[in-house]
Amino acid sequence: MNTMVINLFYLLSALLFVLGIKGLTRPKTAPRGNGLAALGMLVAIVVTLLDRQVVSYQLVVVGLGLGALIGTLMAKRVQMTAMPQMVAILNGLGGGASLGVAAASYFSALVQGSEASGAELLVANTAVMLTVLIGTVTFSGSAVAFAKLQEILPGQPIGFSGMKFINLGLLLLALGCIWTLVTGPVGVAGFVLLVTVSLILGVTLVMPIGGADMPVVIALLNSYSGIAAAAAGFIMGNNVLIVSGALVGASGIILTQIMCAAMNRSLINVLFGKMAEADANSIEADEVYAGKVKSSTPEEVSLLLENAERVVIVPGFGMAMAQAQHAVRELADTLQNRGTTVEFAIHPVAGRMPGHMNVLLAEAEVDYDAMKTMEQSNPNFSKTDVAIVIGANDVTNPMAREDKGSPIYGMPILNVDQARNVVIVKRSLSPGFAGLPNPLFARDNAVMLFGDGKQAIMDLTSALHEAA
Repeated sequence: MNTMVINLFYLLSALLFVLGIKGLTRPKTAPRGNGLAALGMLVAIVVTLLDRQVVSYQLVVVGLGLGALIGTLMAKRVQMTAMPQMVAILNGLGGGASLGVAAASYFSALVQGSEASGAELLVANTAVMLTVLIGTVTFSGSAVAFAKLQEILPGQPIGFSGMKFINLGLLLLALGCIWTLVTGPVGVAGFVLLVTVSLILGVTLVMPIGGADMPVVIALLNSYSGIAAAAAGFIMGNNVLIVSGALVGASGIILTQIMCAAMNRSLINVLFGKMAEADANSIEADEVYAGKVKSSTPEEVSLLLENAERVVIVPGFGMAMAQAQHAVRELADTLQNRGTTVEFAIHPVAGRMPGHMNVLLAEAEVDYDAMKTMEQSNPNFSKTDVAIVIGANDVTNPMAREDKGSPIYGMPILNVDQARNVVIVKRSLSPGFAGLPNPLFARDNAVMLFGDGKQAIMDLTSALHEAA
């Protein structure tokens, strides 16, 4: 195919990617955005296969078949509650694919020699080695993130105070390997050392990061995978891969910054630190809860809901763990059929990945318009008759506003405590990811509905039906 025609098709693909990302910014247009992005990728793949000399189209077909089979099985079998783990795996596979491209390019040049020379060779080798570094860190870091999310590894930070210096040392060692490989013929040993150091760096970067910071990690690893893909595009001389990788990398960084702002934390603090330790003046759980927590029953809570004109449901990771999204949707439908206005208040970092709660509620066919952001919800809590909190702990904790000694002080939260009545659905008084007691549980306007989230909501819905 003519080079100009190929680049025109690549430009069309890039435009479809941009339109796809734009569509993903709103729930109603997200399916169309997904379709446009998928069409852009199809165009890019077809044009690339027609443009490049392919060793074996049979192998390409086999790869497409295996990929389609694995993707279909994952889409069918992976629960929506496990979507964060799936995203972590996909991020890692993206990094691994970029590593494979870089390795193939490097060893091909070692065996056959490179046609480039001088500055051109320097740029080509630099692109290869940066792809190795970023792709490998993404691969191993995503593997650790998956293990933490799947609870194969503990969710709390794993490491020690000096680990940041180890990470810095590993990074400097990796950069030293890159410099040596780029400027001199080191061969296989230097390449293997770079891959090994990068693998360790990915592990040590993510290990000290706790579960509360997982939304930030997922977004950042997504950005890494995009940057690795863009670097692989430079290696292959493929413009559309460079553009698509840059788009993913940039959008991932933007999303990471949004997540950090939602937690009132800096990216450096997330990557090289952990939740600050509470100072000596921080409130203890016994002081918060002793004699102040009021337990309730589904029948008693249904009495609050019978005359409520406005109810706000606040979903959290507890809802995901209990797989209670369908039961929550049924409760919302029951209330709406009684003439109650029902909305869902969603904190940006509720759950274990950006948009986790939105995905779960959409899977349960909750109306997109009923899902409100923190900025939309907070001004209206004072006008809310009943706020129902399902497993959302840290993002509703008033200590973020009131306790300067708290590790989460300054983090924007959902102001559910301003509602006339608050119902907290939880198995126990156990703390959230930040490991802090929640004074909300002991407020005069709050009651606890203890039990499994799904069963408690189903019992509450049944009580409402009986009252009717």
